Amino acid sequence: MAHPTEHPHIVVHSPALDGSRRVTSGDEMLGIATHVDDVGEILRLADLYVTDVEGTDLIEWQGGGPDDWPGLSEHHETA
Repeated sequence: MAHPTEHPHIVVHSPALDGSRRVTSGDEMLGIATHVDDVGEILRLADLYVTDVEGTDLIEWQGGGPDDWPGLSEHHETA
């Protein structure tokens, strides 16, 4: 069992083809984010209050950081 003062391992996974990113804590799926603000909201709803999702060491960003939200829309720009 984890020590009560330890924080959960939060992972924002690599972007999917649509740019969305899964957010997990351990084996638990917390939600799908389409923007960095979504990550904060997903964590808040899971009672994991992280005030600075971009600067915290509590979140592991895979496949890019908090500014990386590539999606199909980038490849299909309208003129």
